[in-house]
Amino acid sequence: KEEKVNWFRLLAYKQTWTFAIGKFLTDGVWWFFLFWLPAYLKDEYGMVGTEIALPLTVLYSMTMFGSIGGGYFPMYFINKGNSPYIGRMKAMLLIAFFPLVVLAAQPLGNISFWLPVLLIGIGASAHQAWSANLYTTVSDMFPKKAVASVIGIGGMAGGMGGVIVNKVGGALFDYYKALGHIETGYTIMFSFCAVAYLLAWVIMKRLTPQYKYINDL
Repeated sequence: KEEKVNWFRLLAYKQTWTFAIGKFLTDGVWWFFLFWLPAYLKDEYGMVGTEIALPLTVLYSMTMFGSIGGGYFPMYFINKGNSPYIGRMKAMLLIAFFPLVVLAAQPLGNISFWLPVLLIGIGASAHQAWSANLYTTVSDMFPKKAVASVIGIGGMAGGMGGVIVNKVGGALFDYYKALGHIETGYTIMFSFCAVAYLLAWVIMKRLTPQYKYINDL
């Protein structure tokens, strides 16, 4: 019978914090895109009811490419002789650059609402590719008996990040809407969504710079 791994013991490992911080900083981006994009289309473009159906269908359909294709990114580096963790981290660095296109959503939104929809769709697709690889870093570094627990810790951190991002977003929108500049609130939030992945990657790399499998649990 396998011995259960104590959560407090797992918190002593930098690898646990590496995963948790990656989830904390990036899960909120996904939840922001899920909850606030209908309001964004209404506030910025006056779209209501079924008018938002097609843009959101296109946007969320784009995420399938990241969900399915995200697992292929690290294989290039792994086949070059890198360890699974290092190969995954290199792939995640490349993926982290894609959400930067969201920075152009507001400036180009004056041309057509389709431009921010497509740019945010790229960012959301990149999130799915990032998430697919982020989850797998846990099984790269921890024995089987600890994987579910570390995933649970990271999931809790991601949930907390989601709450914070959405609460801050709501406060910003209320504030700038009262000033008559709701677009400024969205610009601030889109800027965070764009850079969150690079910030998360830098912190993760500092915490776990080299591959090290946990074998003393």
